[in-house]
Amino acid sequence: MADLHETYTLPERTYLVGLELYSKPAMLSIEDSLDELALLAETAGLAVIGQTYQRLHAVDSATYIGAGKVEEIKALVQAHNVQLILFDDELSPRHQRELEKRFGDSVRVLDRSALILDIFAQHARTHEGALQVELAQYEYRLPRLTRQWTHLARQGGGGGARGGNGGVGLRGPGETQLEVDRREISARISKLKRDLEAVRTHRETHRRKRRNSGVPLVALVGYTNAGKSTLLKALTGADTYIANQLFATLDPLTRKATLPSGRQVLFSDTVGFIHKLPTTLIAAFRATLEEISEADLLLHVVDVSHPNVLEHIETVEKTLAEINVPKVRRVLVWNKADLLQGDLPNPQGMTLPKVQVLVSAMKHEGLEDLLEALETTLKDAMYSIRLKIPYAEGEFVSMLYNLGVVEQREDTVDGICITARVSEILYPEVVRFQQI
Repeated sequence: MADLHETYTLPERTYLVGLELYSKPAMLSIEDSLDELALLAETAGLAVIGQTYQRLHAVDSATYIGAGKVEEIKALVQAHNVQLILFDDELSPRHQRELEKRFGDSVRVLDRSALILDIFAQHARTHEGALQVELAQYEYRLPRLTRQWTHLARQGGGGGARGGNGGVGLRGPGETQLEVDRREISARISKLKRDLEAVRTHRETHRRKRRNSGVPLVALVGYTNAGKSTLLKALTGADTYIANQLFATLDPLTRKATLPSGRQVLFSDTVGFIHKLPTTLIAAFRATLEEISEADLLLHVVDVSHPNVLEHIETVEKTLAEINVPKVRRVLVWNKADLLQGDLPNPQGMTLPKVQVLVSAMKHEGLEDLLEALETTLKDAMYSIRLKIPYAEGEFVSMLYNLGVVEQREDTVDGICITARVSEILYPEVVRFQQI
């Protein structure tokens, strides 16, 4: 096992293991799920040398996979000098302990949840992101206080620092001793929750100011690597990190833009979702994910060229339901049109948003159609009003132009007659004027 300060100069040789239950059909096939796990491992800097899976009627109570499969993998580990066995599902603490015992001290056992937490720790670039990842890591770690966590101590502090190219180990919290006292971890979890609650309160203050301003918020949601950050940059010119990898960006970014009519709107990029997203992460990212709940419109961005795009859509919608996102209006953005071979995917009975747009954010194709679709969808969600506004209220007239949709204007002797559409947030502001 690694000591407290060991670093790796080469990526760890990793073997992937999956389990499919006959009694519990998964959204992705076991083959596709393992392919995605391989991409996650690559993102984390691991060297995948092979994979295997097993189909069972029930999880083995002792070793998760069958005892025969354990022996088969053990032989492969010895033959190919495997350093890390990575499971495609979250292992219970009991399964993890038993598997470590069976495979021996020369190999580490990690699961999909731990890997995703590691990647999040690498990509958390803000204080809030680091807090959220650290909380998720500690809550994941608490029931697993065994020798297998010795690899966590290689790096102290957060921000995803790593020594060398390998050695995934839930970066972020850092440790200075082999066994972390449960009481200290519990106290740290409580402190992190208090800090994140303060972040949540701060965000709520900003959201209240936004609601009062009447500027609509459009949240970009989607499966990881669907191209949300690329689309945000194409629509707003935002300076955001973009890479063709899973979870390239983690921290939310909000930027203002102007629609063709001149109306202002806020676009907010959010963390990407993924199959089997750890529940600890969903809970820890509550403050960030509340931005989605507050949105006036969701842009569901999907990679139209991906063979599992429909399953990705279903995964995102399922996760949105889990975090209780209201049924706000949605626009489905089929992104990466430049990579599409053939026709759009056939939903085969799936209920998709009525408004759909095909774009290539990378090549800036279809963006005008998307902005028009946004404008129309936001307009449909607005109240129709006709007002007579005194000339002395010129500031309010300007606000109508910036935050609403002015359809007709007539300057009369005693005031400005305006026909417009305004959001639900802005509507209470207009009742003080004479309705005509």
